[in-house]
Amino acid sequence: MLFRSSDVAIPYFQSMVLHSDTIVSAYVGLSDGSFRQSRRMDTDQRVFNEFPPKGTAFAARHVLPDNQGRLIDSYTYLDAQGKELGTASAPTFYDPRTRGWYRNTVRLGGLRITDPDVFAALGLIGFTVAQPFSDKGDVRGVVAIDITLDGFSSYLAQRKVSPGSLTFILDAEGRVVASSDRTRSYANDEGRVELRHISSLDKELPSAAFSSRPRDGDRSSLLYTYHHGGKEYLVSLTDMPADLGKRWQFFVVSPVDDFTGAFNRNNQRLLLIGVAAIVLQVIIIYFLSSIISRPLERLAGNVDHIRELDAHQQPSISSAIREISSLSRAIDMLDNAVKSFSAFVPVGLVRQLLESEQKLELGGHSRFLTIFFSDLEAFSTLSEQVPSQDLVLRVSAYLELVTKVVDSEQGTIDKFIGDGVMAFWGAPALLEDHAWRSCIAALRIRHGMEELNARWREEGHKPLRVRMGIHSDAVLVGNIGSLERMSYTVMGDGVNVASRLEGVNKDYGTQICISHSVYKETGERLCVRPIEEVTVKGRRSSIPIYELMGAYGSEPQFEPPPETLQLCKLTRLAYEAMVAGDHKLAADRYRDVLKAFPADPVATGMLKRLGAA
Repeated sequence: MLFRSSDVAIPYFQSMVLHSDTIVSAYVGLSDGSFRQSRRMDTDQRVFNEFPPKGTAFAARHVLPDNQGRLIDSYTYLDAQGKELGTASAPTFYDPRTRGWYRNTVRLGGLRITDPDVFAALGLIGFTVAQPFSDKGDVRGVVAIDITLDGFSSYLAQRKVSPGSLTFILDAEGRVVASSDRTRSYANDEGRVELRHISSLDKELPSAAFSSRPRDGDRSSLLYTYHHGGKEYLVSLTDMPADLGKRWQFFVVSPVDDFTGAFNRNNQRLLLIGVAAIVLQVIIIYFLSSIISRPLERLAGNVDHIRELDAHQQPSISSAIREISSLSRAIDMLDNAVKSFSAFVPVGLVRQLLESEQKLELGGHSRFLTIFFSDLEAFSTLSEQVPSQDLVLRVSAYLELVTKVVDSEQGTIDKFIGDGVMAFWGAPALLEDHAWRSCIAALRIRHGMEELNARWREEGHKPLRVRMGIHSDAVLVGNIGSLERMSYTVMGDGVNVASRLEGVNKDYGTQICISHSVYKETGERLCVRPIEEVTVKGRRSSIPIYELMGAYGSEPQFEPPPETLQLCKLTRLAYEAMVAGDHKLAADRYRDVLKAFPADPVATGMLKRLGAA
C-alpha cells in the first residue's frame, strides 16, 4: 500500500477495518482540521462523481492542505488484499471540527456513542464510537469508528451466552439496537432511523420476558426466571457502564436447560456407571487384588515416571500372569525409547507432547505464536582463532544456557542451526502470554551470557556476543516431514521475519530486536526503543522494529536504569522526526543521542542512513 510516510494512522485504521466485520470505517480528525480515514467501499459508490476502479473494497482518505494552503480531499482505492488500485482527489471544504461526532465528543470530554443514524457516505445504518485525545490538557483530536447495526447483530450472534440464548442491546426506552438472532429491528424513514420496541417484535418469547420484568428493586441489574411454552428461562437485564456515555441495556434470555440439561443427563449416567463400577471393584478386590492390582499399580507408577521424564531407571515388574509380565517389558521398552528420544529432541517438547497426549501424525494447523532466533556474532572468525575443543565447550555452554532458559519460560526449542537456535512459544501447549515469555527469555539469555563472558575473561578467553530476533505472527505449526521421519516445527512468513530480525542486529549493532507485533502483544511492559522500518524478502510492506532494552515489573536485573530510559527517550524523539519526514530534525536529534551516548551504534548507523554522518 502506498501512503504518505507521515500517515502512520492510515495503515492502523486499515488493519482495523480489514480484520473486523463490524467496523465499516475508522478515522481521526485533528485539531488543525486535517482528517484521515479508512473505510469500506462498494464499486457503485461515487466519489467526486466518478466510480472507483473495479475490485475496490476499501479506501484510504486524507483531507490535508496542499502547498498553497487549499484543503484537498484524497482517496486511495484498495482491493480486498490491500493492493492499491488507483487514486482520486479534489478540493474540499470538509472540516471535521464542525461535525457532530467531533464537536459533541470534545464537549463531553470522553468516550461517546452516537444514536443510530444513516451513514451519509455509505448509506448504511449504524452508530459511531468516538474518543477525544489530548496532550498536556489540550484536545488534539478525536478518533472514531463506525459500526453498522447489522454488523453489531452479527457480533452478538457469534458470541451467544448459550446455544439457545437470545441477546439484545436495547436503548433506554427498550427499543432494539441489535439482536443475536439478526432480526431487522429498524427502518429508514426518509433518512431518519426508526427502532422497533422489543415488545413489538414478531417473536413472543423476548417480548413477553421483557414485559414480565420486576418493576421494583435495583433497575440497573435484574436477574429473574420466566416460564414460557413449558420451559424455564433465565432472564438478565443489565445497564451498560455509565462511562460509555449511552444509556443502553443488555437483555439476555437463556433456556435453563442449556446450563443444567447436560448435568442432569450425565448424573443419571454416572449413577448407573458408579453402581456397576462399585460392584465390579468389590469382585476384583475380593478375588484378584494381590495377584493383579499391586503389579498394575506399580506399572502405573512407572508410566507416571516416564511421563514426567524421570531420569532414574525404574525397576522391572515381575508377575506370574503372562499379560502383566508382557506389559512390564513393554513399559521398560517405552522407558528406554522415551529416554533415547529425549536425548535428540528437546526435553521441553517431549514433555509437552506427553502431557498433551497428541498423536504423532503428519499435518499442522495455523496458530498465532512467537518465534525466536539467536546466533553468535562473528562465529566464523572466532572458529579460526580459538582451538576447536575450547570453542566446542564454550558454544555448548551457550547452547545449554539458551535451552534451559527457553524451557524455564515454557518455550519449545525447534532446532540448533550450527551456533544458532530457533525456538517458539505458544505450541504445542497454548500460552496466552507467549510474546512476553519470549522477551523475558531473551533478557535472561543476555544476562546469562554476561555472566559466562565475565568468567571467560578471567580465564583469558574472548567473550561471545549473542544476537536475538523475536517476532509474533500466525504460522503453520505441526509435524512436518514423512511417515518415516518427521519434525515438530513451525513454517511460514513469520519464521522468515524472526530470522531477519536476528540478522538485523548486525546492521545496527544491537543485541535483541523485536517486531512491532511483539511490542503490541506485550503492551507497555517492555522497555524498547524504535530503530527503523525494515523490509523482509517476500513482503510488500516494511516492518517497524525495536531494540529490547529491559522489562518493567519482572525482575530487578531487567529493570531499565535511568540512563537506559534517557537513551530510549532521545532515540524515540529522533525516530518520530524521521517518520514525520523531517530528516534534518531527525539527524540533529540522533546527534543529540551521540552527545549523551557517544558509543551508541543505532544513532551512528541512522546518521549514515540519513546521509548526515
